[in-house]
Amino acid sequence: MRGRGGIAGGSGAAAGPEKAPGSVADGKLVAARIELFSLIRLRPGGAEEQRRQYNSGRNVAVIAQWPRRPGLRRYGAQRRAVGTRRALAPRGCEVELTWRNPFMLLASWIAIGSALAFLAYIFVGYPLALKVLASLRRRERPEPVLDEWPEISIVVAAYNEAGQIRQLIENLLELDYPPERRQIVVVSDASTDGTDDIVREYADRGVELVRLPERRGKTGAENYARPYLRGQIIVNTDASIRIGRDALRRLVAQFADPTVGVASGRDVSVTRVDGDANLGESGYVGYEMWLRDLETRVDGIVGASGCLYAIRRDLHDYHLPEGLSRDFAAPLVARQHGYRSVTVNDALCFVPRAPSLRREYTRKVRTITRGMETLFYKRALLNPFRYGLFSWMLFSHKVCRWLMPWALVVLVLGIAALSVTEPWARAVALLILLGCALALAGWLWPDGKRIPRPLAIPTYIAVANIAVLRAWFKAVRGELNPIWEPTRRVPVGSH
Repeated sequence: MRGRGGIAGGSGAAAGPEKAPGSVADGKLVAARIELFSLIRLRPGGAEEQRRQYNSGRNVAVIAQWPRRPGLRRYGAQRRAVGTRRALAPRGCEVELTWRNPFMLLASWIAIGSALAFLAYIFVGYPLALKVLASLRRRERPEPVLDEWPEISIVVAAYNEAGQIRQLIENLLELDYPPERRQIVVVSDASTDGTDDIVREYADRGVELVRLPERRGKTGAENYARPYLRGQIIVNTDASIRIGRDALRRLVAQFADPTVGVASGRDVSVTRVDGDANLGESGYVGYEMWLRDLETRVDGIVGASGCLYAIRRDLHDYHLPEGLSRDFAAPLVARQHGYRSVTVNDALCFVPRAPSLRREYTRKVRTITRGMETLFYKRALLNPFRYGLFSWMLFSHKVCRWLMPWALVVLVLGIAALSVTEPWARAVALLILLGCALALAGWLWPDGKRIPRPLAIPTYIAVANIAVLRAWFKAVRGELNPIWEPTRRVPVGSH
């Protein structure tokens, strides 16, 4: 009997099958070698002796040569990359011959292995390497001591922040820092909602307003305000956050160390009073702060917190194109000028979580696109021969993080290719589909309502990675938009 495009042996009534070299006696299966990467699986119901011989239920290589028959097509003639052929071996033992493209198999395994290794490096290898280096470099740094507190300028770039600018100004005025050594400047990016009028109410308490005649974006506003600043140290912050009472002193104290050029606060993600929270964002912020602490102990952070950071005046005066991110560029400029940047764990900055994943998605696309363009602008810092460990940390923390979604795409494609023939791959593929379904449900969840925990984390992971992919396309196409729309976060009370 001859099967379609496959092999068939007689069941005993037909003419006897040709005996292949190395075949066994009648009543036992004649082994067939289809191709190097083809596998054979014995179907249930065969003779016990044959099941023992071929280890039923497991894939085993076929080692003997089946004589050529008219019904046997060579492997290279197969159109499909992966397929299945069945045959009736002599004496009626049913076997399953699985045709597999060796290049497809090899490519799938390489894709899966490479993607997993890359992801493991990002989340395990890099932090572990930092911990080892930090332990080797551990040395007690003397507590920074200033002879006197330097004059500082606190800069707030704001656009249409009438709903929360008053709370921020009150928070800044209550901070523990000598009032005579403190300048507060609110830079209005051509606001139209009454923000300027609120700021003017505090003129008698030392709060200054600098208004741009037209919108230029956050970096453009910070560039515009530079001639108005008097401080030796410039502190940049946002309108939606609240600063811990002693945070300014702890930040500024770091500049007693002449090697420090930038001091970044520690972001603390907080929820609204009613408990609405983006759980995924909270977890990410905590992980990021932990990583920055390790980098500080090794060779300095590679990016400052946009919510709160302080920088030496001469470094802040560096002109930056308006489409780039100043908080990311600050540590890069500092390193180019021979300074290091640190995170200060005790300088707390309370950041409300975005109440809407759609708003968080838009913010991430914008900030990541600006970050990519900023790093390209400062790409010389990726040269390890000139900047050593800092280049490695910059690549590992930023570039590898931005490449992570592509690694996930490769991983999913590799699993999908293997799922045709591998049961474990099919199970993993089903789990991936389940995660995507949960993420979609979270994305469609009504705004203003708390997202259930089983949906919040997979949704945030999906949103974050899709945002990076979109940022890649925008950055490659050169779609820079310096005119930013601030993420409207629900303000928190002063802490």
